[in-house]
Amino acid sequence: MNSRAFLCSFSPHPDSLLKQRTSLGPPPPPPPPRKGFASATRFQCRVRLISGGRCCTFRVSARNPGLKSEQYEISEVQESAKFKNGQDEEDGGIVPWWEEFPKRWVIVILCFSAFLLCNMDRVNMSIAILPMSAENNWNPTTVGLIQSSFFWGYLLTQIAGGIWADTVGGKLVLGFGVVWWSIATALTPVAAKLGLPFLLVVRAFMGIGEGVAMPAMNNILSKWVPVSERSRSLALVYSGMYLGSVTGFAFSPFLIHQFGWPSVFYSFGSLGTLWFATWLNKAYSSPLDDPQLRPEEKKLILTNSIPREPVTTIPWGLILSKPPVWALIVCHFCHNWGTFILLTWMPTYYNQVLKFNLTESGLLCVLPWLTMAFSANLGGWIADTLVSNGLSVTTVRKIMQSIGFLGPAFFLTQLSHVDSPAMAVLCMACSQGTDAFSQSGLYSNHQDIAPRYSGVLLGLSNTAGVLAGVFGTAATGYILQHGSWDDVFKVSVGLYLTGTVVWNLFSSGEKILD
Repeated sequence: MNSRAFLCSFSPHPDSLLKQRTSLGPPPPPPPPRKGFASATRFQCRVRLISGGRCCTFRVSARNPGLKSEQYEISEVQESAKFKNGQDEEDGGIVPWWEEFPKRWVIVILCFSAFLLCNMDRVNMSIAILPMSAENNWNPTTVGLIQSSFFWGYLLTQIAGGIWADTVGGKLVLGFGVVWWSIATALTPVAAKLGLPFLLVVRAFMGIGEGVAMPAMNNILSKWVPVSERSRSLALVYSGMYLGSVTGFAFSPFLIHQFGWPSVFYSFGSLGTLWFATWLNKAYSSPLDDPQLRPEEKKLILTNSIPREPVTTIPWGLILSKPPVWALIVCHFCHNWGTFILLTWMPTYYNQVLKFNLTESGLLCVLPWLTMAFSANLGGWIADTLVSNGLSVTTVRKIMQSIGFLGPAFFLTQLSHVDSPAMAVLCMACSQGTDAFSQSGLYSNHQDIAPRYSGVLLGLSNTAGVLAGVFGTAATGYILQHGSWDDVFKVSVGLYLTGTVVWNLFSSGEKILD
């Protein structure tokens, strides 16, 4: 029979219970006698016995008749009420549910909330740029320059953030990133008042902070999350970005109308301090660093991964010699070109082409991102289910990423044929909904092929993705001055199709770097 027992509480005096869970072992030695106290020592403890799916607790009273002896005489045993679903009916539960909640999913949720803030602080400019450009008489080329300036700093810290995360740990790096970009967000109105050059610099500084987020998160989750939960965990984290866009697009118009456009940056930027305080208290770079991690969960995590020493040197030649690495780099570029254009220019499209006002543009932008949040988690569940059922990781990654490329390509081609705003919004929602399957494709692939260097590898491929954001966002402003939105969408569709071919020819889901 498989039985387990835990010492649930212990007290050296009958009326004092110390709440804690430790493995049951030999009773602790009695404390040294103090003047005026009897030599015999009594204590009470509470023992939980788990056997055959049943869970009981016992109160045990014992005494040590002599200070020199380590033998304890059990004088009383009382069985209390049976446990049901981890709760003690008598005292309301020895172990609260939040202590039983898996710590690895606490880490995932904290990363999710960081990415929520990440996109809230990023997309607020997409709404605020409309009154800002009207106030300052900026043309589309200038607007494109401002939108792309974020990516200047974002580009600088992709590889550096990956190296930093793989060497010193993801906790420090992600915490730094959130604090840095939150400060830059709050300083944006001040910079805009000082002039365009100052605004460009602050937006680039914001990009520096957000640039380390993905590599740091990837490093942390590669250590905390077993492969059987990888797609779901990454899908949840990346859906934080989508819900961040939802939150930013939903609240920015309201704040602008009520308090003016600077209020968006002040309010969103201040939220980073709350997240950082929680992160310092709860997060650890590795399960090996967490002193409060339950032994059974640590065993589950470590049996599905091989603990390794921190990275000290990066084998760049070996990394860059692998075709699957180049498939990641090329496809990340192809994917992000379309994604960043939709992220930064969608409110302008709704406002100028579909003739929605500022509030309508912000609220309608919510729909595609809500679709992405749902689709990302759906795709993660499908991918993990397919892997658990025996389908190879390589096949699963190719299926999911093909959906992530071909879906957006199809729906963007339909935008030139629709004749109503409602259908245009529906096409946008379907385009981004299918795009979200990429979270179970290329965005999960870094940990598949190089778990030890996953932070560096994501930094490398995301550098290409950021270049797509820099060139794509700026090029869109230029195209719109000399062409139309149809031309903008045709470029994105061409890159989606190119990425589909490259991914299916060269990608892999097997570990190629150790």
